[in-house]
Order: sequence, then structure tokens, then C-alpha cells
Amino acid sequence: MAETVWLVRYQELMGLAGSRPAAAEDASGTDGKAVAYHRRMTYARDERTALCSLLDDLGPAAPTLCEGWSTRDLAAHLVVREHRPDAGAGLTGRGPLAGYTRRVQGKQAQRTPFPRLVEILRQGPPRLSLFGLPGADELVNTVEFFVHHEDVRRAQPDWQPRALDPGLADDLWRRLRSARFFLRKVPVGLEFAREDARVAAGGQAGSGHVRLTAKARTPAVTVIGPPAELTMWAMGRTSAAQVRFDGSPAAVQALVSPAWRGRRSPN
Repeated sequence: MAETVWLVRYQELMGLAGSRPAAAEDASGTDGKAVAYHRRMTYARDERTALCSLLDDLGPAAPTLCEGWSTRDLAAHLVVREHRPDAGAGLTGRGPLAGYTRRVQGKQAQRTPFPRLVEILRQGPPRLSLFGLPGADELVNTVEFFVHHEDVRRAQPDWQPRALDPGLADDLWRRLRSARFFLRKVPVGLEFAREDARVAAGGQAGSGHVRLTAKARTPAVTVIGPPAELTMWAMGRTSAAQVRFDGSPAAVQALVSPAWRGRRSPN
């Protein structure tokens, strides 16, 4: 019961209850039999698969955008997140259980061969877990794996922006509603403005809108860019996000200052 309440609360918090990616299909086939994770069609699965392929290519010692973390550390973090619910409460990097979570993650990274970490990650979340509940993977892992995929891609010296499936771009835009939670300490008003090829060509954004208010107050700053870049910025990857700002110089300076974000785990 507690697990179900947690998931419903997460859906409400993320503004996602009732929404599914355009490419998603149920975990059960038409005959009622379970579909293997790697055969499901969701954006969460696609980003997970692409991240695992990149980890295979780069190996355990490559850099990431997560300060102090190598690709081995990032893989261990994602495995612990899905397979060690006892360590889940400390994943934000704050609170009394943060130290315990760091120790669990460190042991996972040290004791599990890197290829095995990647293989565990590739297999998807355990079926008997919160992440294995029907629809949970799409709800809680689409942004998670998109951002961590980009954490690895953008830390490499030759990285280039990639063209996203329009449905994924729309999905990321819808999920920016969660920014109200992550950016609740922002010292100025904050609005996101979608600016990408689909909107420029007259297409309709996934939510039907191209502006989203994350915090209503004055003075305000508008952060402008494609959904992928807005997502990276909102999740704290500010130096790697290709966005621009519209607002008074003082308000923009307050927004880009790292002081209000504090230090948190790159979850």
C-alpha cells in the first residue's frame, strides 16, 4: 500500500498522471504474456539502451557531467537506484541516509565488474519493485535516463547535439512541469519558452503551449531553448545546456548563480 501511494504521489508531483509517451506500449502483449524489457517500446527504454551502448564503448573510466563520477560510478548509481530500495532514501545526496547510500554505491562500483553493471542496467528494472510496476518505467525513468545519457555524451570532447524524436521532445516538454519542484528555491520568477524546429515550423508542442511558468514572481527570467536543453538546465547541467536567457541583467545574474541550487546528488 505504501509503495502504491508513493508512486501516485510521484505522478502528481511530476504532473504525469495519465500521460504516456507516444512510443509506449504496455508491458504485456496482446496474448497477456509479459514482454521482455528489451522488446518494449518506450522512450525510457530507448534512452537506457543507448546509454548502455555508450557505456560499453567508453568503458569504466570515462568522464561524466556528474561531478566526481566516472562512467563506473554512474552505472553503479543507476543499478543501486533500481535494485537497492534500502538505499533509495539517500539518493538525493542529502539527509541522514545519504552516507549509507554513498557506501552502498561505492561497494557496488568496486565489487561488480563494469560489464556486469552495464548488463544489469540493460535488463531493465526488477519486475518485483516500484520501478517494475506497470507504467512506472515510463513515468520515472524517461527523464532520468535521458539526462544521464546526456551526462555521458556531453562529457566527451567531441560531443554534438543530437536530433531527438519529436515525440521524445514533446514528452520532455510535458515533464518540465516537474521543474516547479526542483527549482522551488530559485530567487526570481522563472518561465520556460520552447524554441525548437518543430515549433518554428508551426507544429504544436506536446502540451499545446510553448511557454511554461515554473515560478510566478517578479522580476522574472525566461529560459529559452529546445526541450532537451531546457531539461538539462532544469536538472542542474547548466554549463552543458544550450539555452539563452531573457530578463534584466540583475535577474539573470541571480538565476545563473549556483548559490541557490546548493549541492545535491546528480540523480
